[in-house]
Order: sequence, then C-alpha cells, then structure tokens
Amino acid sequence: MQSINMELAQYSELFMLIAGFIYTGAFMLFAVDMIRSSATIRRVEAELAAENAAERTLVSYGAPADNPGTGEPEAAPAEELVDEEMAYLGTRRPFANVAVALTVLGVAAHTFAVAARGIAANRVPWANMYEFLTTSALVVAAVYLLVLTRKDVRFLGTFALGLVVTMMAAATMGFPTPVAHVQPALQSPWIAIHVSLAVLAISLFTLTFAMNVLQLIQHRRELSQAAGETTRRSGWQFLRLAPSATSLENWAYRMNAVGFVFWTLGPLITGAIWAEETWGRYWGWDVKEVWTFVIWVVYAGYLHARATRGWTGNRAAWLSIIGYGCIIFNYAVVNIYFPGLHSYAGLPE
Repeated sequence: MQSINMELAQYSELFMLIAGFIYTGAFMLFAVDMIRSSATIRRVEAELAAENAAERTLVSYGAPADNPGTGEPEAAPAEELVDEEMAYLGTRRPFANVAVALTVLGVAAHTFAVAARGIAANRVPWANMYEFLTTSALVVAAVYLLVLTRKDVRFLGTFALGLVVTMMAAATMGFPTPVAHVQPALQSPWIAIHVSLAVLAISLFTLTFAMNVLQLIQHRRELSQAAGETTRRSGWQFLRLAPSATSLENWAYRMNAVGFVFWTLGPLITGAIWAEETWGRYWGWDVKEVWTFVIWVVYAGYLHARATRGWTGNRAAWLSIIGYGCIIFNYAVVNIYFPGLHSYAGLPE
C-alpha cells in the first residue's frame, strides 16, 4: 500500500477552504444581484405607473392618449424578463456576472482540491462523507455552470450557490476527515463507478430541488397576480427574472429524469453488483440499502405521476422535494446514527 502524500493533502485542504470562501462570495453577490434587481424592477414599474397615471389625467382633460410629442402609444406593462426557454431578456446585471466569474474561479480551486486529495491518497476522493460532500458540491457547481452555457439561469444562482456553500460547510464542520487509506471493503474498482453515478444523481437532484422551491414561490406570485393583487403584494420582484412556474417545473422534470437514470445505475444496480462481490449477496436489507430504494421509489413515483397521472404544478414540486428530503435523511442521518455495512462516514468512533 502506497504512503499518503501529506504535503499534497495539506494543499488540498487549503484549496478546499479557498474554494469555500470563493463560493461564499459568489453566493453573496448573487444575493445582492437579486436584491438590486428587485429594487430596480420596483422603481421602473413605479415610474411607468406614474407616467400612465399622468397620461390618463391628460386624457380625462381631453388630451390625446398617445404621446403628443412623438405619437407613440401609451407605455405597455413591463413584460417578464426571462422567456419560457430561460433566455434572458433584461438589462445588464454586473453583480450576477461577477458572481458567475467567481463561481468559475471557485470550481477551478475546488477541482484542484478534490484531485489533490485523490492523488495524495492514491484512490478516488469520495470514500467518506467529507469527500462525498465536497465532491458533490463540486459537481453541483460545475453542472450549474454547464447549464449556464446553454440557458441563462443566473436567477438560480442564489439558490444553487447557497446549497453548494451549505454542502461545503457541512463537510468541513460536520464531517472533518483527514486523508487516509480506506477500509478493505472500499478497495474496489466499483467505488469509482458506484459513487460517481450517485454524485451525479444527487447533484442533479440538488439543482432540481432549488428549481422546485423557486417554482412554488413563483406559483404563489402568479396566483396573486391573477387575483389582481398589487405588484408589491404578489411576491419578490426578482421573480420577474425567473421563468414561469410551469417552465421551472418542466425543466426540473427533465433534470430529475436524468438524475433518476444515474440513481438507478449507481446506488441500485452497481451497488447490488458490488455488494455481491464484497458480501456475497445482492441485497440484504441493510438500512442504507433500504433508504436507497426508498429514494428510488419516491422519484419513480414522481416521474410516473408527472408523466401518466397528470400530477403537475405544486403537487409534482412537493413530491420532488420530498425525494430530496429522503436523500438528505439518507446521508445526514442514516450514515451517522444507523450502524450497518455502509457505515463509512469517516467519523471517529
């Protein structure tokens, strides 16, 4: 067994900390962009409302409805700033742009940290909860940037980076684990396939969780607008920068379908094959295996209900959120408090 490169391991921890600080800065800038966008939209709509009121006053005194100087019609109500395909239609957003740049920088530092830990230990860097969380956070951030190259999802930055920062903080404060060799059961080529597929699935489920939460908020805003409530009472103004609840639901459904395939191939199928190779049986009703199957059933039910039973809107969103809650329970509670064959959290006894 090769020795551990402690110097490289220290560099890994340093760059992991740097990445965490960069992500935090990006999260704060996304939040500032959200607040500033809300204030800007509110101010512009107030100005439009004042102009329209002034024009209506002129009309009441016999003046023409159109702009008398230019002949242009009365200003139309402000449109949504993102279309159904998530194409951004608004003005420049410098804070969001800097946040995206910081996210790219954070992903670069994070990638070095994860790779350095794997090289230092001469194995894949996801053999305990610390490594699993940090690697998952890296994939979440990387997938977010990848989607950003195709669709303008800067509106999702506060939610996505908030989850990344939470995962990094949980790994650092809840599961601090020095670089070390792994248990014999984990010294198998299957760990690279099994865990990497699980990481990809959870990363997609994390992003869809953020989209579903945003969908619920957007749906409430749309209901308020349909009821004729004022803009101030119909929700946060930054939601004008997000697509409709229906569009968010459709994109979450597509991403959940891909994540479900990864979850089926990873924790279930390759997990069963690895279990047979290690313990001599494909399925043993270990508590971790049970919760892996529970998660699969919840997401399978979500996809089935959404595709064939017409479960759309809030019902579909809540079912997807419940599935993500099961994932959190599986990794944050089962791994720690339920002893079993899968107790590889890496925490000291």
